[in-house]
Parts: sequence; structure tokens; C-alpha cells
Amino acid sequence: MAKKRVFISFAVEDVRARDLLVGQSKHDDTPFEFVDMSVKEPWDSEWKTRCRTKIRGCDGVIALLSKNTQYASGALWEIKCAVEEGIPITGVHIYKDSKGPIPSDLIGHDVIEWTWDGIGDFIDSL
Repeated sequence: MAKKRVFISFAVEDVRARDLLVGQSKHDDTPFEFVDMSVKEPWDSEWKTRCRTKIRGCDGVIALLSKNTQYASGALWEIKCAVEEGIPITGVHIYKDSKGPIPSDLIGHDVIEWTWDGIGDFIDSL
């Protein structure tokens, strides 16, 4: 079975959660891989063009959600871009007891608690 390409959107303050998710993808029995375009340069139209191309090339997008997400302009733009491109997307709450608001572009899309089964179910559906 071919590995699936999953773009991870996250607030820079939540990089540890992203690292945990990416680490899981490195296990031999995990049937998915991630494309990550971490922000390492100022936001400009060139970055958005490259990011949109990466998102288009993915099977799905996982948006890691926390109280930081509402202030993360890059993550919010990535979520909006995925929705505009029609790429399957799910929101994943990083913390069970400390959730921020769900971004408006995720309204109407699945938003789940962080469980390996839940994440796996999303990836299996791609």
C-alpha cells in the first residue's frame, strides 16, 4: 500500500505536537507520510504559492489545534487554502482539557480529539 501524503498545519508554538505526529509516521507499520512546510521565512506571496503547491500535492491535511491556533496567521491561511483546494481536512485538538476556538474555515469539517485511532481513521479515509 502506498504511503499517503499528509500536510500538517500547526501554530509554531505547537511544534512539539507536530514533532510527535511526524515521529509516529516514521514507524515501519505506519501507512502514511507527512509533508511539512514549517515557516522559516517571512510571510510573502512566494511562500504562499509554494505552500499551496505542497497542499495540492497531498492526500489530506491535519490541522493541529490549540489555544495558539487562533493567533497563528500562517496556520489559519493553510487551513483556508486546504478548504479552497478541496483537500480533505480534519482538525485535531492537541490538548483534551485546553482547547481554543475552532477556526471558522474548519466549521463543517471533522474536528477530533488526539487519538492514534482517530488520526489513523482520517488517514485511512483518504
